[in-house]
Amino acid sequence: MAENVSFNEIPDNIRVPGIYLEIDPSKAAGGGAVMERRLLLVGQRMSAGSVAALTPVRLGSQAGDQASAAFGAGSMLHQMAAAARAADAYVDIWAMGLDDDPAGQAALGKVTLSGSPTAAGTLCLYVGGSRVRIGVAASETVATLATRLADTVNATSGLPVTATAAAGVVTLTCRWKGETGNDLDLRLNYYDGESVPAGLQATITAMAGGSANPSVNLVLDAIAGQQYYSIVCPYTDGANLTALEAEMADRFGPMERLTGHVFNARRGNHAQLSTWGNSRNSPHISTLGLYDVPTPPWVAAAVWATVAESSGSKDPARPFRSLVLTGVLPPPEKSRFTRAERNLLLFDGISTFTVDQGGQVLIETIITNYQTNSFGLPDISLLRLETKWTVDFVRFRFNAAIARDYPRHKLGDVAIPGQAYATPTTVRATLIAEALALATEDGLIEDIEGFKRDLIVKRSNQNPNRLNAVLTPNLVNQFDIFAGSVQYRL
Repeated sequence: MAENVSFNEIPDNIRVPGIYLEIDPSKAAGGGAVMERRLLLVGQRMSAGSVAALTPVRLGSQAGDQASAAFGAGSMLHQMAAAARAADAYVDIWAMGLDDDPAGQAALGKVTLSGSPTAAGTLCLYVGGSRVRIGVAASETVATLATRLADTVNATSGLPVTATAAAGVVTLTCRWKGETGNDLDLRLNYYDGESVPAGLQATITAMAGGSANPSVNLVLDAIAGQQYYSIVCPYTDGANLTALEAEMADRFGPMERLTGHVFNARRGNHAQLSTWGNSRNSPHISTLGLYDVPTPPWVAAAVWATVAESSGSKDPARPFRSLVLTGVLPPPEKSRFTRAERNLLLFDGISTFTVDQGGQVLIETIITNYQTNSFGLPDISLLRLETKWTVDFVRFRFNAAIARDYPRHKLGDVAIPGQAYATPTTVRATLIAEALALATEDGLIEDIEGFKRDLIVKRSNQNPNRLNAVLTPNLVNQFDIFAGSVQYRL
């Protein structure tokens, strides 16, 4: 053995004179390991798209144009990609398209025009938050106006519907099949100053009739063994959610270590969202509650996930509160949930938002669907997304530290200088050093003395090649609430 020093490449049986220096990069990197994170958008494509279903596509700076060509203009995935990239320029965003379920049906909605305009004006129709306008002249017939509106819808690039007109009725058909099309918002006159021209009546029939979402199992099979840290999936039906919950639970476990978190959004009033939220209990899915929001849920979810991923990749413990959901249109003021209503939703597994004075939609709190433990008792251990992402990052760093310091080491009770040797004492020192960095450099854990006191590292009694440890990092918390009593005096 060469002077009791462990070499990786230089053999001991060299007789040829010379100077032999191997390069060992294992100690070169300073600081903690960097976690690579990717975001995956899952949604439906159209047959006009150039990229086949279940093919991952990395989205560049012109994600809207790229997704339009790849998945079809106006497709669900086109909308999601454009909105996500507009929300952040640096998140590593990927997209994977699904074909319609063959048994699916497309949602339909209508705009019915009646009466006769008595004055010129402008008719403003909003389809999923996108505005379509036509000019209206006095005394025009509703048949003429309906035809013009349908033609304008079809000529507007990127809309998620096609239109036909007959006898003053415009029928809007979602470009894809499935339940999601029922959540496509139709409305008139969203902004101040918009109104239906005098004498003309316009009635909206909400989108309905969409059925049979594609199976997300196809995506899960396609990404087997690959990690996407954040996944946006627009489907909230029971079958797809059950599949996602099971897959993400496996990925979060110690054997896979392919942690992923699913973001979705669901439309409904307060009672509907509360009821639905109480039917789920996964720490691996977060749902944004939407009521009377023009922006489609799949688009809102894509923006929400991108903003969260951007922040979480920089600092997983920093609260998401007040981050702007770029491009998401707020509900009218009368439709916004009150503080008390939002508080109740946060006890029902539904994440919330607020709206500022300028009409920007802001993240309030991101929670998971997790509410009770296996005994049915309330449990906050994995309620907050910051908690899940922080503990996962801490786990990643401890894992990376052990892999870095002991890549090909022998295990014993006493280390031999110069040898690739691991002992309970040296491994303990590695874990404490990493915990100290996580506390003093990254600000992700606290109470280092408590960590050192409670840390257990010992050799297995059953397997001589195994070292067991108990690590008890005290995660930092989020400063969400300040409560004080102002006891004034006169």
